[in-house]
Amino acid sequence: MTTTPDSTASILIVDDMEENLVALEAVLGSLSQHVVRARSGEEALKAMLRQEFAVVLIDVLMPGMNGFETAANIKGLDQTKDVPIILLTGASVDPNYAYRGYTVGAADFLVKPFDPWLLRTKVNVFLELHRKNRQLAAQAEQLKRLLTSEEAAEQSGPAPVDHSAPAAAPPASCRPAPPVDTVELPEHPVAAEAPPPDTGIAPGQDALTATGAGEAARLAEVVGQLTEIEGMLRDAPGAEPPGLADRIAELEQAVGRMLVSRGT
Repeated sequence: MTTTPDSTASILIVDDMEENLVALEAVLGSLSQHVVRARSGEEALKAMLRQEFAVVLIDVLMPGMNGFETAANIKGLDQTKDVPIILLTGASVDPNYAYRGYTVGAADFLVKPFDPWLLRTKVNVFLELHRKNRQLAAQAEQLKRLLTSEEAAEQSGPAPVDHSAPAAAPPASCRPAPPVDTVELPEHPVAAEAPPPDTGIAPGQDALTATGAGEAARLAEVVGQLTEIEGMLRDAPGAEPPGLADRIAELEQAVGRMLVSRGT
């Protein structure tokens, strides 16, 4: 498996013997990754707290804090608990070492002398896993920022309206018509004016014209009554209809009054 060098993916190798550290550096050199040395378990823990590592290779048999204890302490810290650990040990070891290594959280266990190609392959797998995890973390952070910005935009709502500026008047076609049943009442009640007396004269008509019109109407009424009397006499030639003399007298008085008013 070929990988692209990643400057952030470092490898930590832990061994109390200088020749073992040199041999590990030679085997891992073809991976083009930065390799950090540690001569003890305590030194390894300090290095892991200072920087990030993609994988750690630890020798089991070390004075002081051995490989199992170092692995257990690495897995016990929140900052380093997810770093994969490969334990390395000699050939003449207790058969239960592999089991102990897995119980403390080691990801793999290799017995010396190991195949350099096999070691590089296993380390390269963890380098690739570290690279993928970093990519996923960056994508998750980018998605989180995007969702946060969208939520902030939704909560802020539309831009505030500037009420200090005068609002533009709507066009005349869009303005509502005033209600027809709305009547503005005066502040103080006003007494209603009495209607003018009925004089029989239309507005804009003088008294002389109105008088002539009244006489013409009265004359037309008299003519109509005379026509009615003529019809009654024509229909009943034998006996005079009752009240006919009184009606004729009334017509004569009406004609006389009209003549007097004209000055005849």
